[in-house]
Amino acid sequence: MDESSLHSIRLSLQVALISTVLVTIIGCTTAYFLATRKFRGKTVCEILIALPLIMPPTITGYYLVMIFGKNTLLGKILYDWTGCVIMFSWFAAVIASFVVSFPLMVKVSQAAIESIDKSLIDSAYILGYSEWETAVKIVLPLAKKGILSGVILSFARAIGEFGATLMLAGNIPGKTSTMPLAIYTFAASGEWYKAHGMVAILTVLSGVFLYLALSLSEKEGKS
Repeated sequence: MDESSLHSIRLSLQVALISTVLVTIIGCTTAYFLATRKFRGKTVCEILIALPLIMPPTITGYYLVMIFGKNTLLGKILYDWTGCVIMFSWFAAVIASFVVSFPLMVKVSQAAIESIDKSLIDSAYILGYSEWETAVKIVLPLAKKGILSGVILSFARAIGEFGATLMLAGNIPGKTSTMPLAIYTFAASGEWYKAHGMVAILTVLSGVFLYLALSLSEKEGKS
């Protein structure tokens, strides 16, 4: 592999890792809130969170461009405060990966938290545990396998993101060209040998991640 291919691999891992860290923190918090609260508009909130799962990635990317573009309200504020433009940067790829993998993390974690025996949570409250202590010492440990499955699936989804990344970050070799974008470029230019290598790497990684997630799900079911 040449330097461009190696850069795409490094960038994909970097983007997926940062995205997954953010998704884990924000996704777990959101999942806990949805699993333990009843409020007006909850269904609407869940629909909005899940939309990127079923919408075409290009539409998700279009919305991101409308939010983070330089001439949008948020884009102007960020540019005025920091002098940085989100679009066509590697961090734009992080945002795109975060948005498309966030619903997976929330849904899987929410299901894991909702499956916990409510009597255990009630017992913790009776013993004088605060909600924070109950969440940290009871809920998260019991739901850890489901949450870890969400983390693995989110990482796999982030590393394979294409459409939204192309819309927001562009396909700039040596800057924003992740592995899926590099495969597209190699195939379009007829560099099939390089494309085969990238496809093989992503296929193996996807298989490994799926195996890990399924193994954790089976252990969760048995426990």
